Amino acid sequence: MNANPHSGLGRRGLLISFSGLDGSGKSTQINNLVSVFNEAGLRVRLLAFWDDIVVAKPYREGFVHKVYGSEPGVGSPEKPVKRRDKNVRAWYLTLARPLLYLLDAVHLRMVIAKARKSHGDVIILDRYIYDELANLPLGNPLTRAFVSLISWIVPRPNVALLLDADPDAAVARKPEYPAEFMHECRASYFRLAELVGHMTVIPPLPLEQAKHAVEAAVQSRWSREAAEEARFAPQQV
Repeated sequence: MNANPHSGLGRRGLLISFSGLDGSGKSTQINNLVSVFNEAGLRVRLLAFWDDIVVAKPYREGFVHKVYGSEPGVGSPEKPVKRRDKNVRAWYLTLARPLLYLLDAVHLRMVIAKARKSHGDVIILDRYIYDELANLPLGNPLTRAFVSLISWIVPRPNVALLLDADPDAAVARKPEYPAEFMHECRASYFRLAELVGHMTVIPPLPLEQAKHAVEAAVQSRWSREAAEEARFAPQQV
């Protein structure tokens, strides 16, 4: 990564978000990108959306565990789990989700503002508000208007990465949700990417190729922003 830790980008924090299906390889790509930035001498702040952003997380977790019997933990081929949370389509959850997501969006804005002031170079988010919005019925005009509202509230990532994956392969790697639901999620992510308009889709690729694709997307945006800041910086005489 060709980057200068003392550039203007470092002062306000480059914001990178990762979105995608469970089992699409987000953790692997994030770990690789953190290593790349560290080797370039940049400070990285890593945030997990569910742990650091979501409002009233213990109550929301407790609700799905008690009411729907959602199993805790992360599924693995050796130990599958049955999750019942975002795949539950009860009418009252359809009404409640926009309110919860609005609260999450406001909190996200606050957390990012604080991180940019206190941390520095790069902020990476494991999931973003986009992963919540993908749970909504995006064919509904009211929902699409809500997506526009949320997009206006939250900071727009400098690089918003959507890691595509074959749903059946993702379920095999991380068995938590039914394959049919994962296919629906994939289609929803692509509809959301069209609505948002600035997400970079990384297609399903072998691991090393996927790493290079992610690094190239970040490097391209970094270079563009660095060029823009140099263009508008005061000229020294």
